[in-house]
Amino acid sequence: MKARSLFICSLIASLTLFQGCGTGNDSKGNKVTETYSVDICVYGGTSGGVIAAYAAKREGKKVLLIEPTNRLGGLTSGGLGRTDLIRPEVIDGLSKDFYERIGRYYGKSDIQYAFEPKVALQVFNDYIEEGQVDVLYNTRINSALKKGNTLKEITIENTKNGEIYKIKGKIFIDCSYEGDLMADAGISYTVGRESTEQYGESYNGVQMLTNHQFPDGIDPYKVKGDPSSGLLYGIMPGKMGEHGAGGKDVQAYNFRITLTNDPANMIEITKPDNYDSTRYELMLRLFEVNPPKNLNSCFIWSEMPNNKTDINNRGGFSTDMIGANWEYPDGSYETREKIFKDHLDYTKGMLYFVGHDPRVPETLRNEMLQWGYPKDEYEDSDHFTPQLYIREARRMLGAMVMTQDYCEGKKVANDPVAIGEYTMDSHNCGRYVVNGMVKNEGNVEIGLKEPYKISYRSITPKEDECKNVLVPFCLSASHIAFGSIRMEPIFMVLSEASAIAASIAIDDCGCCVQKVKYSDINEEMKKIR
Repeated sequence: MKARSLFICSLIASLTLFQGCGTGNDSKGNKVTETYSVDICVYGGTSGGVIAAYAAKREGKKVLLIEPTNRLGGLTSGGLGRTDLIRPEVIDGLSKDFYERIGRYYGKSDIQYAFEPKVALQVFNDYIEEGQVDVLYNTRINSALKKGNTLKEITIENTKNGEIYKIKGKIFIDCSYEGDLMADAGISYTVGRESTEQYGESYNGVQMLTNHQFPDGIDPYKVKGDPSSGLLYGIMPGKMGEHGAGGKDVQAYNFRITLTNDPANMIEITKPDNYDSTRYELMLRLFEVNPPKNLNSCFIWSEMPNNKTDINNRGGFSTDMIGANWEYPDGSYETREKIFKDHLDYTKGMLYFVGHDPRVPETLRNEMLQWGYPKDEYEDSDHFTPQLYIREARRMLGAMVMTQDYCEGKKVANDPVAIGEYTMDSHNCGRYVVNGMVKNEGNVEIGLKEPYKISYRSITPKEDECKNVLVPFCLSASHIAFGSIRMEPIFMVLSEASAIAASIAIDDCGCCVQKVKYSDINEEMKKIR
């Protein structure tokens, strides 16, 4: 069932199941169409949002899932088909079930971690239908009402018709990449990177390392050797910070790109809106120093089933739009829409540039022309993913903070609800002139010796700030620890744990999530596996 059909069915179901409490006005004076009361409200229909809503419904709770777009699954259904996972054995529960369902779709008896976006979307839609979960699509948060340390209700707006709804809930779970519900509820958070001194971490703050880096000697100026000619596109003015310094700079976003080389399923890559070939001059200068052998020299070009791709950033200049997203985490909806459009134009422009600009090596152009947008993907968004890769936005300052020491096993969380295992990973945050050359800054990739425990307290706010909200996505972690935790399979595990914790809090703890014992969460999760 397509997203639009699900929206209609789910909205009708919501209007039928939830007892309306009449109209009125929200805190901004807008007329409220209806007020609904639920046990658990999940904000964000991401991979984890779907899992949380399904798990909460399975616990017998009245649940509402709110999704700002018309599509479920976030990145997992938005192009990230090459799952970031090193040790699959750490994944359990509904997260494991998701990948098992993917495997069954492809006729396999075991887990599959590489898949097409439309297949992931179908699995997420299956969870919604099987669990009879009520979903409001195209609705986003406007405000939140908190009394003392209790979030009483949120106000949401339908972006298609402007209608305003109030949602009252006993427990709220923020499964958005941005942490908008968390922020509106007045829960403390941070944006950017801590200094190395703040938590005693060696890999936080400003880091100019060697991966995804420019080789020495790349001239940064429009006219080589002439600073007065101005900087090439993508180079930031100003000086790079001192090693280890913190700041509000955010690691780069991009799109995980789905293309196909199946002629029967392919739409030609044409010149996009606002195309400007000068945006890609740095790519040409890289080619002068390191001539590309193929597309995989310029992109992480991962092949997915049925002649499709999951394309990611590679090297000094690629699909990451470094420095263009710093205003996104705390930005207004309008600011975010502009940043999204800038990334869309940049990315589609790069694909067209590589295939058509005569300055690109002919072998590379010919290879790119074998690929196009898939007819059978993203039909509601011109066959290109509507999900920007929000690698990191806000991060809660919660009951405890996961740091590098936990990832490296120097400290151990004594209340685990999930296992982390991925590399401490950050994409570049800035691009500067350093000693007369172009250099990227911020990329860190540090492997771990063994998996580590993720604390339940890291997904709970401080109790004096809010007692009935859980935050499994924008959880409480330093920048570099978050870089390891922030993988889609782990988000799904944390989201299921949040749903179980929310149910226990309602039944046994006076709707106070901080009073839930992590052992009770794990015990309940074992029962239902």
